[in-house]
Amino acid sequence: MKIGVYGGTFNPPHLGHVTAARAVSELLKLDKLLFIPAGMPPHKPLPAGTPTPEQRLEMTRLAAEQTGLGDRMETLDLEILRGGRSYTSETLELLRQQYPNDELWLLMGTDMFLTIQTWHDPARIFELAGVAAFGRTEADTEELFAVQRDYLYRTYPNARIFTLTIPGVIDVSSTELRQALGEGKGGTLLPPAVYGYILRHGLYGTHADLKHLPLNQLRPVALSYLKYKRIPHVLGTEQEAIRLAERYGADVEKARVAALLHDCTKKLDMDEQLTLCQQYGIQLDELEQKALKLLHAKTGAAIARDVFGVDDEIYSAIWWHTTGHANMTLLEKIIYLADYIEPSRDFPGVDKLRKMCYEDLNAGLLMGLEMSIEEMTEMGNPVHHATIEARDALKG
Repeated sequence: MKIGVYGGTFNPPHLGHVTAARAVSELLKLDKLLFIPAGMPPHKPLPAGTPTPEQRLEMTRLAAEQTGLGDRMETLDLEILRGGRSYTSETLELLRQQYPNDELWLLMGTDMFLTIQTWHDPARIFELAGVAAFGRTEADTEELFAVQRDYLYRTYPNARIFTLTIPGVIDVSSTELRQALGEGKGGTLLPPAVYGYILRHGLYGTHADLKHLPLNQLRPVALSYLKYKRIPHVLGTEQEAIRLAERYGADVEKARVAALLHDCTKKLDMDEQLTLCQQYGIQLDELEQKALKLLHAKTGAAIARDVFGVDDEIYSAIWWHTTGHANMTLLEKIIYLADYIEPSRDFPGVDKLRKMCYEDLNAGLLMGLEMSIEEMTEMGNPVHHATIEARDALKG
C-alpha cells in the first residue's frame, strides 16, 4: 500500500492544502492519505492567538474531508498527543511501526522541500519515506526544484524524491489569511466547514454573532457540525425546502434556516445525545430512550434555539422533522418532506412521492408518513406514536 503523509501546523487548513493534497494523491496514486497536524512545530513558534491543538485537529479533519478521498483519507492526532516538538522523523518512525510493509511518501510544499536538509535527522527521514514536493504556484518551476533535488541525491544517495508543479493550485499565505479573517474577510479561501468552525469558536479574531448570522455565514457554520457524508443531504434539504416554501407560500428564509440546522446534532452518539437531553430538560418517552435516530431532532432543535436563537416556528419544525405529529404547521410539513425527498434521496417510490408533494402538500405528507410506517414495520422496528397520529389525523 502506498501511503501519503501530509503534516503541518494547519493554522488554519485552507483550500491550498486541500487542492494540493488531492492533486498529489491522484498523481502518486496513493492508497491512503494521512493528515497530521503538528503539536509544537520545531522550525518556528506558533503565533499569538493560535487555536488550541485540539481545535487545529478538528479543523484539519474538516478540511481533509473536503479532498473527496473518502475512506482513503484519515486525520491523525499522534503528534498532538505525543507532546513536545513535532519532529517529522519521530512521526515517520511511529508510522513505520504501524505500516511495516507499506510505502510511505512525505508530502510538502516548495518552502519545506528547499529546507529539508536543516530538519531534525533528515537522513532518517529519507530512510523511512520518499519525499513528494509540490509547487504551490506556477512560479515554482522545475528549475527551482532541480538544484535542491541534485543536492539531496548527492547528500542522501538512497533518497526517493518526486517533484511536481500543480497548475492552478490555490496559493494561500496562512499569515495573510489569519489577518484577513480578523478583518472579516478570507472565508472564500477556506473549506466551508472550516470557515464555519472558525466563526463558531471566534478563532483568529472573528466575532460572529451566532444568534444573528446572515445566511451566507449560517450555512458554513451549520456544515461545521456535520460529518462530510451528510453535507450533500443538508444542502439538498435546504434547496428542497426553498422550492416547497415558494410553492406553498411559506416563509422561505425560515425554511432555509430550519433545513440547514435540522441535522446539527446528527453525528452525536447515544451518550452525547442523552447528555444534551439532560442539559436541556428534554423529556423522552420509552421508545426515544432507546432509539438514537429519534433524538437528534429534539437535541438539534434545542441547539438551534440556544446557540442560534431561532424562533418557536423554526424550533418546532426541527423538533418534529423525524416523526411528524398530528396537525402539523406549514413549516413543519415542509421540513419533514424536504428532508424526505431532497435530491440525494434514492429509494423505491421517491419519484412518485416527490411528484405528489408538489401537487398536494397534505397528500404528499400522508404518502410520506405511510411509506415511513411501512418501512419501519417491514424492518421490524417500532413506529413512534407521533408518526401514527400524524397519519391518522390526515386520514380524518
